[in-house]
Parts: sequence; structure tokens; C-alpha cells
Amino acid sequence: MQHSTLKKLSETLGISISTVSRALKGHPDVSEITRSKVKDLAEALEYEPNNNAVELRTRKSNILGIMVPVLDNFFYDTFIAAVEEEARIHGYSVLIMQSRDQLQIENSCLQLFRKKMVTGLLASLSVEIEDMTPFKKLKEAGIPVIFFDRVPTAGDYYKVCQSDAKAASMAAETIIKKNKKKVLALFGHPHLSITQTRCASFKETFKALSPSTELDIYYPESIAESEKLVLALLKDGRDYDVIFGMGDLILIGLMHAIHQLDLRVPEDIGIISISNGLIPTLYKPKITHIETSGNKLGKLAASQMIACLQQQTIAEEVFLESVLIEGGSL
Repeated sequence: MQHSTLKKLSETLGISISTVSRALKGHPDVSEITRSKVKDLAEALEYEPNNNAVELRTRKSNILGIMVPVLDNFFYDTFIAAVEEEARIHGYSVLIMQSRDQLQIENSCLQLFRKKMVTGLLASLSVEIEDMTPFKKLKEAGIPVIFFDRVPTAGDYYKVCQSDAKAASMAAETIIKKNKKKVLALFGHPHLSITQTRCASFKETFKALSPSTELDIYYPESIAESEKLVLALLKDGRDYDVIFGMGDLILIGLMHAIHQLDLRVPEDIGIISISNGLIPTLYKPKITHIETSGNKLGKLAASQMIACLQQQTIAEEVFLESVLIEGGSL
């Protein structure tokens, strides 16, 4: 059956086309009885709105953009799944792109989001980002942008973040309570605001609560770099009580090294990390970690975006609280 038109609905019900249109949109100036009749007939006649025409007229779509540095990352995977679920409930679909942590690809993604006329964008920044102009152009075009996880350090932007400073402080406090005195701390790319925030908080906590603790801090950026670094340090005779990993990829790499050296956890060395939650459960004993949930952050980011699109007032910066999950690795 061919889809009916607004005109057909109008003629059948004996009301104007504009009334039909407003009824389908749930406009309050159309009575509930009329709205019900229009929607029932539209469903019976398999009427569907011309989305292309709507997009051309409003310069908006029902598509939310999501841009992440990489897709092959469990944190971003769970974030995307949560956003998609919330978006679908509110009648939106999602367009997902990855920057691969390269500025040129990131800019290309932003251009495509504009061409697709996304109604809003959730973005986690690439490592190479320096100039925020492409994001400002989206804002000027009426497309709200909410940054998550990797966010700008300055500027008037909406941000949905993990409580990064608190997460790192909680990890440091846990190490101190276990009376560890020689700590190897592994953080991510030093250019990223998330790394800077976590590292600063980690160091400040030790300075305030246990200034005599020895801290060795390095910045591996991948599983391979983390594994190589830990192997080199431990083979060189560094006698650490505990290793801290800032995220899941770092944790995987350092655990590869621990297994290669046949070290027992926690008898020979303790392990603690900040994690999305899954990776620490794959080891025996389970790794003690500060949970920073991609799923919870995705739901929070989606709710902020929906509120923004509904022209509700939202906070400029929202934090998701972190939780200590005890394992047996300390």
C-alpha cells in the first residue's frame, strides 16, 4: 500500500491540513479527541512523514551524533549503547563516528555531522585537538554539543564527565590505607585533560596524606606501551609495592607484563586501577578498581542532551560519581 498523504488524512476527517499536521505532532492546541482520530487514521493508512522534507525545512534531523576517539574500546562501547537506548526512547537515532585520535579525521567527522544536519552531538576529543573552531561552528549552526570523557579544559561548553579528580584521589587513598610505600603510577597521554586531572589529584593526595611514599609516574598510551614499560622497569630491578593503572588499556598491558614475569598478585605486587568495570573481573584475583562506568555516563549524557533539545536549562558541567570496587589485588 502506498503511504497516505496529509491531504488524504485531511479530506477523510474533514479537517484542515494544518490541523492534521499539528495533531500528528501532539500540539496542545488540537483537542485530545481530534489528535486521537488523526493518529488512528494515520496508523490505519500507514502514513509516514516525509523526513527529508522536514529536515530541509528545519535544517534539523532526528539524528544524534556521537564521536569517540576509537570504537574498539569497552568504555566507549558501553557509552554508545546507553546513549542509543535513551535516544531511541525519545524518537532519535544515532550516527556514530570515530576520530582515531587524528585531527584530520576528527574535522572530517564534524563536517559530515553538519552535512547530515544532526540535531545534537556528543563528542569525546581526540589527542591532537588544539583549535576548537570546528566545534564552535556547530554551535553557531544551532547544533548543541555536549563533551564527555575527554573534554575541553577551557571555554563555555557543556560537559559530562567522570569525577576524574575524585577517582584518582580514591585510588591514592586506597593505596595509602594498604601502607604501600613504592608506587608505580601509569597514566595516559599527557596532553589530555583527563590525564592531567587524574595525575594532579593522585599526586596531591600523596603529598597531603603520605608525602614519604615514593612515586614513579609514566605515561604509556596503549596496551603495548604499558606492557613494554612495566616489563622494562621490573626487569631493571625496580621494587614496587603496587602498580596503579589510569584506565583499562593500561591495566591490560601491565597485567600482560605481570603474567610474563610470573608475579603473584597481591603477594609479590599489588594492582589497582580506574576502570569501566569489566576488565578487572577477568583476572584472578579480581582487580581492585575505581569504577567509572561508560553505561552510566552515557545515560547521563543522553539525558542532558534530550533536556537541551527540549530547551530545558542544563548545567554547564555535570559529574558522575566514582565508586570503589574492592577486589583481591591489594
